[in-house]
Amino acid sequence: MTASSITTRTDMPASRVLGAYLAEIRSECLRYLRNPGFMLPMTLFSTVFYLMFGVVMSPPGGEASRYLLASYSAFGIMGPGLFGFGVSLAIERDGGLLTLKRALPMPPGAYLLGKMVMAMAAAGVVVTLLLLIGVLVAHVPLSAGQVAAMLAMGVFGVLPFCALGMFIGTLIKGQGAPGLLNLVYLPMAFLSGLWIPLRMMPSILGRIAPVWPSYHLNQIGQRIMGLSHAPILGHVLILLVVAAVLFGLAARRLRRHG
Repeated sequence: MTASSITTRTDMPASRVLGAYLAEIRSECLRYLRNPGFMLPMTLFSTVFYLMFGVVMSPPGGEASRYLLASYSAFGIMGPGLFGFGVSLAIERDGGLLTLKRALPMPPGAYLLGKMVMAMAAAGVVVTLLLLIGVLVAHVPLSAGQVAAMLAMGVFGVLPFCALGMFIGTLIKGQGAPGLLNLVYLPMAFLSGLWIPLRMMPSILGRIAPVWPSYHLNQIGQRIMGLSHAPILGHVLILLVVAAVLFGLAARRLRRHG
């Protein structure tokens, strides 16, 4: 990196810094919108499962439909964070794009912020689709406050999984990223009670479930659905800690290993 590029970054006016962030966010979102191989599985995976098990195989408006609306929302939220960050970061590190981005006269955090906003938007879309199916097809009764809380859970609940995907993306090569992330994504969802309630599973799985961030996201969703009366503050704090620790570890590896 040349001294002139460093000077350009540090002397850039605030308006141009903001413009650089917005341009990177726009570029990242457009790149994934134009990539149906990423967007379609992210949006359809959880919605198809909910249609099968929360609509076709459950009584309309019943407890099962409400439980699965929350749990499949958590399942759908995980995907954009893990794959949007993990796979793309691993591939772009291998291809040298990350090194190129660092050499450009742009704010150093714009690249990661663009990916984060993309994941938040994709998670919001997933939850919106599930809410539409839940209300219009499964006839789940939801207040405006519950809808707003679920959307907030989608937009902000993806952040710990962005951090996890980012951390994994710093550990592996690009070609191996999708397979390894699926080995994290699917077992973690199952062990957190997103597909089958933990009370219907062996007790040992229920005892270890709190180690998974997806468990805590699901508990927040169940509270919003009115199926749990436990306070959500502890779950929120755990997810914040997970996000902060994993983002810190991932940033440290990126600084050391690129």
